[in-house]
Amino acid sequence: MSIGEVPASLGRLPAALPPFVTDALVVQAQGRTGLTPYARWGNLLALLIAVGAFGIWGVMPLYWHLLKAVPSLQIVAHRVLWCTVLVAVWLLWSHGRGWFEAILAKPRLAAMLTLSGLCIGVNWGLYIWAVNAGHVVESSLGYFINPLLNVVIGTLFLRERLNPTQWLSVAITAGGVLWLTFNYGSFPWIALTLATSFGLYGLIRKLAAVDSVTGLGFENTVLLLPALGYLFWAETSGQGGFFGAWGLGADALLIFGGALTALPLIAFSFAVRRVPLSTIGLMQYIAPTMQFLIGVLVFNEAFDRDRAIGFIVIWIALAIFAFDSARRARRTLIV
Repeated sequence: MSIGEVPASLGRLPAALPPFVTDALVVQAQGRTGLTPYARWGNLLALLIAVGAFGIWGVMPLYWHLLKAVPSLQIVAHRVLWCTVLVAVWLLWSHGRGWFEAILAKPRLAAMLTLSGLCIGVNWGLYIWAVNAGHVVESSLGYFINPLLNVVIGTLFLRERLNPTQWLSVAITAGGVLWLTFNYGSFPWIALTLATSFGLYGLIRKLAAVDSVTGLGFENTVLLLPALGYLFWAETSGQGGFFGAWGLGADALLIFGGALTALPLIAFSFAVRRVPLSTIGLMQYIAPTMQFLIGVLVFNEAFDRDRAIGFIVIWIALAIFAFDSARRARRTLIV
């Protein structure tokens, strides 16, 4: 019996059991199937880890704004560099030298992690540029849309079926995007690109049979060589400023940005393999809500009537989706 597979004799369980729930953790009492206290604590831990990841992402605009004097692409390159160093040290200590070769020995897994690395690289670059270019509010829209996009991705790639309420939520969201496009005066490409890149990243990491830290290490290694090449060019051409023009404070922020990158991504990769995507989708509202409030209240970005209408339409769709997800989760909850 594989991990996550439930014996037929134990009756019907929720469709999305965490991968670490084996038949040894499943119990049957008084005619009802349930999980042992160990499994319940494991579920709770995964949920708390996911909340922590989204909370860190929620305050990231404040952090990257401190580096506004540094070109966005150089911030991304330093982010890749120092995240790779941190994760590589951990993997060498915990897994030895063979962790990278073990992934290369599985071409399909290596290809999947290369693709997920490219997805997260696009997401990082666009997000940092958007924050420091005054587009925090539109960036938050991308992560508001992301839970619904996860549902669409599940339909396209995982053969999941949308119920009528979910289709309604998707249709209303599309209406909100069209409103922003034609009434606010510009297509929200930042929001849609951020949502798509992160949605595909989550899908690939859910399908990739690798632990969260090792997967992140491989992804960053894929991005490391171009990042180093770009940083070398920037420093030698006079466009850089590391250990120089930017000051020690900015240098420290760039280095510490590696930890702030690794920790929430490791947490997300850990949680997404143990928590249903529908639950992850609900929890993803934490980060964009914090980002939206930072954009409007801290950075004083424009939020006029036309933009507010578009956001409200999308929030209505999210409320419908959240209510439906909570209702369906309650039906499968085992006490």
